[in-house]
Amino acid sequence: MHLCCPPSQFMYICQKLRSMIRSMTGYGKQHQQVGSGKITVEIKSLNSKQLDLNLRLPADLKQLEFDLRNRISESVRRGKVDFYVTIEDSDLKKVGRIDREVAAAAFEQLNEMAYALRIQLPQDMASLLLKFPGVIANGDGDVMLPESLSKALTSTALSVLNEFDAFRMQEGQALKLDILSHINLIISLLDEVTPFENQRTELLKNRLMKNVSEVSDHLKFDPNRFEQELIYYLEKLDISEEKVRLRQHCNYFMEAIDEDYAGKKLGFIVQEIGREINTLGSKANDAQIQRIVVQMKDELEKIKEQLFNVL
Repeated sequence: MHLCCPPSQFMYICQKLRSMIRSMTGYGKQHQQVGSGKITVEIKSLNSKQLDLNLRLPADLKQLEFDLRNRISESVRRGKVDFYVTIEDSDLKKVGRIDREVAAAAFEQLNEMAYALRIQLPQDMASLLLKFPGVIANGDGDVMLPESLSKALTSTALSVLNEFDAFRMQEGQALKLDILSHINLIISLLDEVTPFENQRTELLKNRLMKNVSEVSDHLKFDPNRFEQELIYYLEKLDISEEKVRLRQHCNYFMEAIDEDYAGKKLGFIVQEIGREINTLGSKANDAQIQRIVVQMKDELEKIKEQLFNVL
């Protein structure tokens, strides 16, 4: 097989695919024929802070549970996940033979229990005995599992996990577009602060000068000291640093959103964005800037809601 692009570019594309944002919501379902039977594997997930895996397997496939759990955990990472495996039809379910010694011992125990409790055993004793552990087994006491069934389950599970991951990436791209629209709106709102900021400084300065002039006839004060105090007061209300940090956090958020499994990291960046917006609001001392801050907070809440579903 020949690559349609240089190896370095091909590796870059593969890395970008691995680093695409993923949603924690996903779904996948695959079937595979094995002889006269059919294996069905289904997976679905919702958002969760940790991995909460509910794995359901037929009793005959329990010996594969550990390996399956490892594969699912490595692929899924986080989310409330339901993973179901079902076997339909004939031969696949006939995977063992009856161990007569175990069945006889179970039958004897049931009779003893019935006699002691003075209860009557059911007429369909065969069905009851077959449910006892070890009744259907090979000579070593393990459930007999055909190699074809084991391979079929493994390949079907891998296929469904790939389908599931593709579903998550598709949902993740929709989330990314929505989240970035809110981040860009916060940056646009930040640009709207500048005219009001300059206007606010002049208004504060003029108001203070007016108040001082009204009492200047009755009080003596040092003009130089007053100017120093005025500068100090205006510096306390300066929001230049908050604006710079807020813009930097937003830019960092837009870079980090393309990193692999960045959901938690994006949550931390959003916390920093929220702190700068809150500080901006507390130092604003201007009605117009306060309105802009409220809009920023509204957009930030929308981002937080979406991040709950980002892996």
